[in-house]
Order: sequence, then structure tokens, then C-alpha cells
Amino acid sequence: MTAPGAAATLPIQSSDDVVRVRQLVRSLAIEAKLSLVEQTKVITAASELARNTLVYGGSGIATVEPVERNGRRGVRASFADSGPGIPDVAQALTDGYTSGNGLGLGLGGARRLVDEFDLTTAVGAGTTVTVTKWAR
Repeated sequence: MTAPGAAATLPIQSSDDVVRVRQLVRSLAIEAKLSLVEQTKVITAASELARNTLVYGGSGIATVEPVERNGRRGVRASFADSGPGIPDVAQALTDGYTSGNGLGLGLGGARRLVDEFDLTTAVGAGTTVTVTKWAR
């Protein structure tokens, strides 16, 4: 899928693309030596965010890459779209808030599954969410 240690950018235009993002995140999580629990968390978060990119943004891109900091390895995944943006970020991040179209996690759930979470959005200009999960 990608060379070891390389970042990859994938389009998100269909449900098949969401599956490809999951597969890439899984591959890099294994490469980074994340535990099975850590792998499951980052794969689940990435799946939710890829699905959100498709459903709410209309389409977009995912960039997935291995990362290393202070001797720790991990996986970073960024999801960007040019959709309508998120008008109420606080509500969107509220525990239990979901539109009912995703995995039921919502952005708040995805945020809880990872170690680092960054969301940038502007109404009418799209959304970018970047998450990182580190090996313990």
C-alpha cells in the first residue's frame, strides 16, 4: 500500500475509500508497534473521521503517516474536506453528540480514542481534523 515510513494521501470519495483509509491506518499502526488496543482505537477513530469527511464534507483527502517523537512511534492521520464546515464546534465535540449517520462515536468519541486531536473548521470553507496515536 505504501513504502515503510512513508506518508500517503488517499482520496475519500466513496465507501471503498473509507475502507482503504482503515487498511492504511492499520498497516502503519502495526508498523509503529502499537498494541492491539491502540491499533483498534486509532483505526476506529480514522474510520469515523473518514466517514465524516465523505458524509458531511462530500469528499476530501486523508493523509496518513508514521510519526516519531522522543523515541516514541505512532500514527498521524489528517482528514480534510471543502464542505460546509462545522457551525457549532462545541456541540459537535459534545460527548454523545452524533447525527446518527456515522459509527455513533461522533467527533467527541474519535477525540477520546486518540492521544492528540486537532480540529480546524470554517463555515463554508471546510474542515480538517488531525489525530495522532502513540505507542505506549
